[in-house]
Amino acid sequence: MYVEQQDRVIREYMDKWMTAQDAQPGQPMEVRDMVRDMNCATSQRVFIGPYLDDPKAVKKFTDCYMDMVGGFLTFPLKFPGTAVWRAMKGRQYILQVLEEAVLRSKERIGRGAEPSCLLDFWTQQILKECQEAEAANVPPPKYSSTGEMAYTVMDFLFAAQDASTASLVWVLTQMAEHPDVLERVRAEQQAARPNLDATITGDTLAAMPYTRQVVKEVLRFRPPAPMVPQVAMKPFNLTPSYTAPKGAFVIPDIISACRQGYTDGDKFDPDRFSPERKEDVTYAGNYMVFGHGPHYCVGKEYANNHLIAFLAIVATSLDWSRTRTPDSDRIKYLPTIYPWDSIFTFSWKAKSN
Repeated sequence: MYVEQQDRVIREYMDKWMTAQDAQPGQPMEVRDMVRDMNCATSQRVFIGPYLDDPKAVKKFTDCYMDMVGGFLTFPLKFPGTAVWRAMKGRQYILQVLEEAVLRSKERIGRGAEPSCLLDFWTQQILKECQEAEAANVPPPKYSSTGEMAYTVMDFLFAAQDASTASLVWVLTQMAEHPDVLERVRAEQQAARPNLDATITGDTLAAMPYTRQVVKEVLRFRPPAPMVPQVAMKPFNLTPSYTAPKGAFVIPDIISACRQGYTDGDKFDPDRFSPERKEDVTYAGNYMVFGHGPHYCVGKEYANNHLIAFLAIVATSLDWSRTRTPDSDRIKYLPTIYPWDSIFTFSWKAKSN
């Protein structure tokens, strides 16, 4: 279900991008904020769907979310007018909206309605567990309260935002830098999707092995989260010769890990993940884009499918070129990694079918 929602939002925002481009024909545009807005709308639609239905509330919700994220990147000084103060106010509003969404979802699903977003599916399970707890004469699970559910949805929205936005920008950037790869993606899309206007589904994604390889290589080549700090809860063998003591702060270098072992690891090469080369199998332990072990990202498939759907739709709908500057090869930390600039000129692609 969520892939179809991702498809709709991607096409909706692609139209908005082209409206902006048509207002300044041939002029390059910095797209990072445009991609951010699209990704924010996608996660809102998938996670809380019909419960964020007031356009003014959507705008304020998005602005407050950006304020909250901005609070992580500023000096920790809180008084009215500072970034931290705005972040805390934004968080309060977000939780207020999400608590209302949870209440509406509980009421709607409680009446037997079909789930239409991630929150609804979770609510369906929560209500079942609450009924079982009541029948067993035990308290309902702590995570079933409206406040706890709102907190969890906020965590999902936060996790779905920065890393995916960075990766979406890198998809556009790498395809502009590697037109041969983009043409192979387009050829696969023409074969897999005879009607390019049809909504992409989970089944459609299964017919895009090369596009999936490209997305996997974008993530390996530019993993959005360069490090994910962990704390050793007990002595942990990091290497045959070193054991991290309990309480040690362990910071894996994900960028370096994603280059270790791979053939010519500093080169962008989607064919490394082909069935013939199988470097995704050989060096699976080094592909730490989504973490490893018990801390493996639960949103991996959601993120992968979003990137694949985005590339599939944009590749067959638009042509784009990158305007390079002296800083284009630099990396910016926001706190996930982005190209220093992502300046593109777009045009509609003439369809061949």
